[in-house]
Amino acid sequence: MPSYDGGWSDGWKAASGRLSLAARSLGRGVADLILPPLAHDSPEATASAGLTPGAWSRVTFLEAPVCDGCGAAFDHDGGAFAADRCPACLAAPYAFGRGRAACVYDEASRGLILKFKHGDQQRFAPLFARWISRSAADLLADADAVVPVPLHRMRLLSRRFNQAAEVARPLARSAGLDYLPDALVRARPTDSQGGKSARGRRMNVRTAFAVTEAGRRRIKGRHLLLVDDVLTTGATAEACARTLLAAGARAVDLAVIARVRNARELPR
Repeated sequence: MPSYDGGWSDGWKAASGRLSLAARSLGRGVADLILPPLAHDSPEATASAGLTPGAWSRVTFLEAPVCDGCGAAFDHDGGAFAADRCPACLAAPYAFGRGRAACVYDEASRGLILKFKHGDQQRFAPLFARWISRSAADLLADADAVVPVPLHRMRLLSRRFNQAAEVARPLARSAGLDYLPDALVRARPTDSQGGKSARGRRMNVRTAFAVTEAGRRRIKGRHLLLVDDVLTTGATAEACARTLLAAGARAVDLAVIARVRNARELPR
């Protein structure tokens, strides 16, 4: 049993930590009043969540009701007796249990995501993490840990950062979940998925992923949330989920920044 002095010391440290966090938050708030944060899509100052009002209004955010399997928007709420999954997910469910996307991948969101992914603008990561924390709130509530879709080490060297990891890290932190960036690795280099058919995409990432020995111990029996940037056909997420489940994960769900309107078909 801890001594009185030890308990008092621990309590003082915890209280000091809370006061320090509150002071930092207050400092950021005062700084934002004096020098408002700039929008990600413009040099204008903004009070919104990182976008100018015009850019914000153009993004098609996905709101309930959505398919529980892939996050696709339903045209209308079918009521208490409606299926919770779209026909494609009922006919051929993904290996991951449930999927959520923050928005539709279209002209409005594509530019933002490409700036982040290929334009080395990592400032978008906290913004996208906030979007996902809202759209995938129910998945985060059930998850034990967050796993980003990995890049092969050669692509990581050329790009300098893994866009999925940059979003997954603040997402896990805000949700109070374990963050496992090294549990899943891309064991072999793969070609870009762009321009490939659905079958071509599946073949491209088949056997591309592996779980490390340390990762195997950390995922065994746990409910994982897999994080990626865009869901197109689902081939990459499918390959990752199968690999994690085969290594002992209890369940795997998926959360992405954006998805094409029909993830079972390539965008035109």
